[in-house]
Amino acid sequence: MSLPVHLADALADVVSGAVVEVTGDEAHHAVAVRRLRAGERLVLTDGAGTVAEGVVESAGKRVFTVRVEAVRREPRPSPELVVVQAIPKGDRGELAVEVLTEVGAARVVPWAASRSVAVWKGERAVKSLARWRSTAREAGKQARRAWAAEVAELAQTADVVELVAGADLAVVLHEAASSPLAAVDVPASGLVVVVVGPEGGLSDEEVGSLVAAGAVSVRLGGEVLRTSTAGVAALAALLSRTPRWG
Repeated sequence: MSLPVHLADALADVVSGAVVEVTGDEAHHAVAVRRLRAGERLVLTDGAGTVAEGVVESAGKRVFTVRVEAVRREPRPSPELVVVQAIPKGDRGELAVEVLTEVGAARVVPWAASRSVAVWKGERAVKSLARWRSTAREAGKQARRAWAAEVAELAQTADVVELVAGADLAVVLHEAASSPLAAVDVPASGLVVVVVGPEGGLSDEEVGSLVAAGAVSVRLGGEVLRTSTAGVAALAALLSRTPRWG
C-alpha cells in the first residue's frame, strides 16, 4: 500500500535525520480529517522536486512533525506540458484540472474563450480560481507528484496566442481539423501547449490567431469529446510518444 503524501514547505535543504514541521491547513487536514498519529509513516513533498519519507514524531491540532529517513530529488519532467483550458460550465472545470494534474500537466491555464458559457468576473473569478488551485493541489498529492501542477491566472486570447508563440509544439483541438493528433511530431523536451476550446467550440478568429502564432490544428478522432475530457485524452496521446511514458 502506498504511503500518504502531504505537502511541506522548503524541503530543498532537508537531509536524512532532520525533523520537518508541517503547519496550517495541510496539518489540520492530516490530523483532524485523516487522524494522523505519531508512529505513522508518510511522504512529504514540497512540489518543487524534493520528496522525503519518514515517520511522524508528534501531531497536534494544526501541526505535526516528521523525522526524515530518506530523501530524493527528482528532475522537472520534460517535455513540460501546459494545457489552456477554456472555462467550462458548472464543476467540469474542476474535473478537467483534476485529471490533467493526475496525468502530468505542469500548468493549467484557464481561458476566457469567446464562446465560453461560464464567465469569470469579480468575486466569482476569485472563488473559481481558488477552487481550481485547491483541486490541483489535492490531485497532485493523489498522483504522488514531486512537482506540483500550477493553475495560472485567467487568460485572454491574446495571452494564449503569446504562450503558443513561445512553445516548441502547440496544438489546438478542433473537431473540423484535417490533421490527426497522431500525425504530430512530439519533441522529447521543451514546452508543449495544448489548447482546449469551450462547449460552444472555437471561433474561426481564435483558431486563425492561434495557427498564425504557430499552433497546429488537430483532431483527436471521430468522436467529439467534452471540453473537460478532451485535454486529458490529448495529453495521454502526446505523453505516450515521449520519454516520460517511455
